[in-house]
Amino acid sequence: MALSTHCHPPLRSGYSHVMHKFTSAMVAILAMALCGAAAAAAQTANPRPSPLLQRSPIRIAAPDPALKAAFDAASRGGLNDLALAGFSSQPLAAWLEYASLRKQLDSLPLVRGNAFLAAHKGEAVGDAFRNEWLNAIAKRNEWPTFLNLWDASIDDAGLRCQRLTALAASNRIDKTWTNDAQALWLSSGKSLPGSCDAPFALLAARGELSDALRWQRFDLAVSDAQPAVMRSIARGLPAVDAAQANAYAAFFDKPDAALDTWPKTPRSRLVASMALARLAKSAPDRAEALLPSAAKTLAFGEPENGRVLAQIALWTVASYLPESARRLAAVPESAFDDNLREWRVREALTRSDWPAALAAIRKMPDAQRNDSRWLYFAARTNELSGDGAGAKALYAQAARKTDFYGFLAADRLNQPYALCPWQLDASAAAKATVARSPAMVRALQLYMLDRKGWAVREWNDALSGFTDEQRRLAVEVAQDNGWFDRGVFALVNVGGKRHPDEQRLYQLRFPLHHEASIRREATRNHLDPAWVAAEIRAESVFDPNARSAADARGLMQVLPGTGASVAAKLGLAWGGGDSLFDADTNITLGSAYLRQLMDRYGGKPYQVIAGYNAGPAPLNRWVSQRPDIDPDLWIETIGYKETREYVARVLSFSTVYDWRLNGDALRLSDRLLGITNGPRKGFECPVPDAVKTAAPPTVAPPANKPQKRR
Repeated sequence: MALSTHCHPPLRSGYSHVMHKFTSAMVAILAMALCGAAAAAAQTANPRPSPLLQRSPIRIAAPDPALKAAFDAASRGGLNDLALAGFSSQPLAAWLEYASLRKQLDSLPLVRGNAFLAAHKGEAVGDAFRNEWLNAIAKRNEWPTFLNLWDASIDDAGLRCQRLTALAASNRIDKTWTNDAQALWLSSGKSLPGSCDAPFALLAARGELSDALRWQRFDLAVSDAQPAVMRSIARGLPAVDAAQANAYAAFFDKPDAALDTWPKTPRSRLVASMALARLAKSAPDRAEALLPSAAKTLAFGEPENGRVLAQIALWTVASYLPESARRLAAVPESAFDDNLREWRVREALTRSDWPAALAAIRKMPDAQRNDSRWLYFAARTNELSGDGAGAKALYAQAARKTDFYGFLAADRLNQPYALCPWQLDASAAAKATVARSPAMVRALQLYMLDRKGWAVREWNDALSGFTDEQRRLAVEVAQDNGWFDRGVFALVNVGGKRHPDEQRLYQLRFPLHHEASIRREATRNHLDPAWVAAEIRAESVFDPNARSAADARGLMQVLPGTGASVAAKLGLAWGGGDSLFDADTNITLGSAYLRQLMDRYGGKPYQVIAGYNAGPAPLNRWVSQRPDIDPDLWIETIGYKETREYVARVLSFSTVYDWRLNGDALRLSDRLLGITNGPRKGFECPVPDAVKTAAPPTVAPPANKPQKRR
């Protein structure tokens, strides 16, 4: 789809969820696109909008109400063929049969399993069944059937090894078999599935698993830090080599043994340096103490010394230990990667050593240094060093970005935030065509039944036949039906290809649902509703059934224990952990919990957000370590990468949601401090430098939203 070069008028469209109650209509975003220098010049010269093609929401028919019970019965092995036949006309009939068949794979007749696979060849349900069926018939040693069903596209290592066994059982060992077996042997330094043991043993018996191949995989295991695999490989080596291989593995487990007897070879240096680098993660002091002796004994060069010194420095500075600066200075420049370069900046920031922080930023490669994060901190350190002019120029570069650092930079310059929305410009007919796709229908109905893994399989199958325009429309259809995370997982980075312009699809990437509940509970708890919406976007992407590995549940990912505690403090009846899957309950308890954290941590949202992600213990440690540091510097020096990025992400999302909710935004620098009644600012789409002949176009608020805070 070509991007429009016009500023479009507002579009309002209502969204409804087929599974869960909506409390209000979703309001779409005003769209405006700048598509290169010529388009930008035309836009500033002639801002008159063109008509926008409006597309109504398309609701996919909900699955038969009896299907949920049928799927549950099938998953328990309790759905007979007669009951199954009653759903044969349903779009999900094949998935229901799949659910039934997979419970009887060990005894399923070959004719029945093969017939299902043939009937659904090339479909998502067929692909899901195929691998499970192949594993089942491999257990039965039904090798001719296994080979007949084999598909060259299968990349599962266990099944590939089963195929080698099938070929061997069929007396079909040839040069290709040998090459395939050797390729699997060298495919990973980590443990391979047990089904690979037999073909590897046969490969060795045929004299085609040489010592060189064994050492080659041993080196892979060293690089992957897998001492157990190293020992397993050693068992096939000659006695002298096996003894040395086992010594290498022992050093990995406990790197304090003498190295005097080791050969002074590249492999010995690799093993010793990798083992010491691994040790540095848990015991940097011990690794530093052992390094000089190992380096002298094995004649380490800069690569080996750098590998160890870099890890010693990393795991020291990540905890801001006293030796951080010295250990960073000891790392040769060749051993710095992007991560350690960033930590060099953070370490200087924690010491308020602005020249050192700026020098560290200047040592970054161009791509890293020109990221909005480091443009902003280069500006900040310039400013803190007294170079106002240099700071202003760098802030101006950063402020062109629609992200946390761009918003902070815009605040420093007292200018509007950068935002260039793009509204999909496609016909209702084009959208309807996408919605009619059988794979799309199945994907959405599976999602409605909370069969998300299967839904994603059908979704990917649908997208495989779509153009980029259709993929974007598919995201819109998914959101019409309450599947909001497709705006995160099916835009920008898709199938190994990047679509940077899709970052501007703010309506799809930042869905807004349960708006009335969000506003009500934010008001009740004296919170900014944009923050509550941003938390939901960051935690669950508006999926009320989301559940984490830690058992956090619902929109705001509230733990049952936390929910019970908050409910008790509010005097509300506690309906148990499953009540957190109710959107209204979750927003009520999650918002109240944010208020409790605000009261506990002095009304500082940036610290509350960090605690919401990492928990109270790490937060208390970070607060005690850096009590008086500015908020932006405090966030950047958080020790956990996940939390550091989470805080910046939630605050950035809050600014976008403020625009969605209100048409303008609270200053992010005020939001950091918990100020909710400060001055507000607008948004504009920056014009490329080459065509700056007029003032940049101002971005209007979304339709029917107040331009001033009520």
